[in-house]
Amino acid sequence: MKRILLFFLFLCLSLNLLSAAEHLFQIRGRIIDKQTREPVSFANVILETDPTKGSATDEKGDFSITEVKPGIYRLVASCIGYKNCVTPEYIVSANTPFVEIEMEAEQTQLDEVTVRPVLFQKLAESPVSLQVIGLQEIEKSPGANRDISRIVQAYPGVAFSPAGYRNDLIVRGGSPSENRFYLDGIEIPNINHFSTQGASGGPVGIINADLIREINFYTGAFPSDKGNALSSVLDFRLRDGNMENNRFKATLGASEVSLSGNGHFNDKVSYLVSVRQSYLQLLFNVLGLPLLPNYIDGQFKIKARFSPTDELTVLGLTGIDRMKLNLDLTGEDAEYILSYLPVIEQETFTLGAMYRHYAGKHTQSLSVSHNFLRNKNTKYLNNDESSEDNLMLRLRSTEQKTVIKGENKSYLGAWTVKEGAEINYIQYQNTSFQRMYGDQLYMSNYDTDLGLWSWGAFATAEYTTPDNRFKSALGVRLDGNNFSKEMKQIWKNISPRLSLSYAFTDSWSLSGSSGLYNQLPPYTALGFKDENVLINENLKYMQVAQGNIGLNWKTRNQLSISLEGFYKKYFHVPLSVNDQIPLLCKGNDYGVIGNEPLVSTAEGQSYGLELMGKWQILNRLNLVSSFTLYRSEYLNNKESEYIPSAWDNRFIFNTSGTYNFPKNWSFGAKLSCIGGAPYTPYDADKSSLVQAWNAQGRPYYDYSRYNSERLAGYAQLDIRIDKMFYFKRYMLGIYLDLQNVTMSKLKQQDILMSTGVIENPEAPIEAQRYVMKSIKQESGTLLPTLGVTFEF
Repeated sequence: MKRILLFFLFLCLSLNLLSAAEHLFQIRGRIIDKQTREPVSFANVILETDPTKGSATDEKGDFSITEVKPGIYRLVASCIGYKNCVTPEYIVSANTPFVEIEMEAEQTQLDEVTVRPVLFQKLAESPVSLQVIGLQEIEKSPGANRDISRIVQAYPGVAFSPAGYRNDLIVRGGSPSENRFYLDGIEIPNINHFSTQGASGGPVGIINADLIREINFYTGAFPSDKGNALSSVLDFRLRDGNMENNRFKATLGASEVSLSGNGHFNDKVSYLVSVRQSYLQLLFNVLGLPLLPNYIDGQFKIKARFSPTDELTVLGLTGIDRMKLNLDLTGEDAEYILSYLPVIEQETFTLGAMYRHYAGKHTQSLSVSHNFLRNKNTKYLNNDESSEDNLMLRLRSTEQKTVIKGENKSYLGAWTVKEGAEINYIQYQNTSFQRMYGDQLYMSNYDTDLGLWSWGAFATAEYTTPDNRFKSALGVRLDGNNFSKEMKQIWKNISPRLSLSYAFTDSWSLSGSSGLYNQLPPYTALGFKDENVLINENLKYMQVAQGNIGLNWKTRNQLSISLEGFYKKYFHVPLSVNDQIPLLCKGNDYGVIGNEPLVSTAEGQSYGLELMGKWQILNRLNLVSSFTLYRSEYLNNKESEYIPSAWDNRFIFNTSGTYNFPKNWSFGAKLSCIGGAPYTPYDADKSSLVQAWNAQGRPYYDYSRYNSERLAGYAQLDIRIDKMFYFKRYMLGIYLDLQNVTMSKLKQQDILMSTGVIENPEAPIEAQRYVMKSIKQESGTLLPTLGVTFEF
């Protein structure tokens, strides 16, 4: 650790001699009318942090701001007859992109313009439970290593997994399977390598942060055009390619090397591209972990502007994952994990295109996309592949989804109306063999090929008063599919929603929302077979009725404090017939969930309070602090009592901040605290049976005592140091990220494990038992990352 820190400081001081001169840069861009796409002449554009530094647009809507110090900035645009506009964050350097700003016409003509930028904006459809994440947080969040799932963990209601080197997204007491992800309006099935099929988590993100402009993170009040979510929606907005220069960025980190580029083919077509290759298996091997993951991924975005009113965006995302087992490790901890962890291979891709036409007050869009996931899990007893008799698991599964979606959005003065429809074709294939143990040993062996048509329609009407103080939105969504007669009846799957917001003053506002949201059970559950018969044909859409109310106070666009309460009531949750626990209490481990007999009888609730403070001084300070106090509970049926869910940590506290010092140094720290998760004691009697242990290589839980015990709480401190070097034609960045600098240890339930010695070899095989032992389970280590980025 000391050597890494000394090397980092030596490298920074050496390079500092080469960049002694301070370079100033130029911001160029254009302002257009959001509806007509015509240029906006004689508008004022200033830096949000320095109102004296600005420019005005010419007859063509072009502007130029010169002699700007390097850093991250927002621009503020104002013009008589238009609403003031604040842009997303842009990095100003030798690679400053051409900035295009869209301004929306004012309902009421004003005689003068008061520049009053608003960083903490509210949307009429989602006035609560929405966080906008900009470049400052994406680039420099401590402990996140630019992984989006880890970045959002600083926000209210988002729990984190202290163990297992995973980034499962656990929002407001919901499971990792309740989240949905969009990339420039195109749905993507997951955002992680080595994702858990049927859920979403994994060890590392698949999206390269170099391509992201901004993220809208919804934890409630979901937009009607984004369905099939119960806990959160992550809407990624990608950058556009540079229309003036072709630029590239190379990154070398502790776990990966990447190359990204952005530019243009001609004056109408721009591009983004990224390729990453990991060597995560080297890091995990050094840390002594039993799994050795390796991956490669790629992204691209091509945007063609055929005319001022017509544009086409084509994007793609792919990942190839290979996980090996580190069989050279010794020790009881490694022996246990190696006894059950399968060898995982995955391939995934998404390919999509969106055509958008601007017709004055109306904007139409049509998108077509296809996503694909192939998952292979293989496990042999004692990892001995010499005999097929040792085979415990062989899963070969494929998921595919094709989506066609059309939408129209109309701006009608105080009203904005959105309506659209989509049709999807889903194909799920699975060939599985698995040793299982219930009351006795049996072999699960099935082959399924499920084709499914699904459809949806949505509409939302938004109203905003001329003074912009009152906003409201009323929306509805309908979903259905041909899996069963129950699911075809779209009137049973209606999703109404209502949002209201009122600003009492420029500082105080009160907002609320309520809605009913539906989600299709995972394909692994719909396609599960026993003796070639579909078992789960009686499943229903999962539903959650959610209400949110929030009070917000803000100062002059630098500090915002909000208090928000939420309540979620779950219906028709799939219940495991074998375990008698809800499916939504699973999904934070490697492998597959949902491939078992299920019934839609479980219910649940999650409720709590969220307090958040956000202080932003652009190009200087970015601080986010949140505290969540909540409960997450489930019941198996209407007659049972509530029990804690797997995500019932009770409280979450996070403080994450970055401060930019002179000479382009920055320091960031993140303190994360979380209450202890509930856990279920092991069934020692069942686990010791030879046939039972050999079937899955790990102990069985005593589900009659489900989540009756609770772990201790956990706290972790991460820090990050960045140093940027700005040259005339390129930029060099060096960072040191230290996760868990206090080396906090998470103590979990002692593991019950087989010694491999049979205590009664003379008994029939069905009655033979292993001699068992207990292993103390404790995890937590310092994880350093030294990274270098180079833009040219």
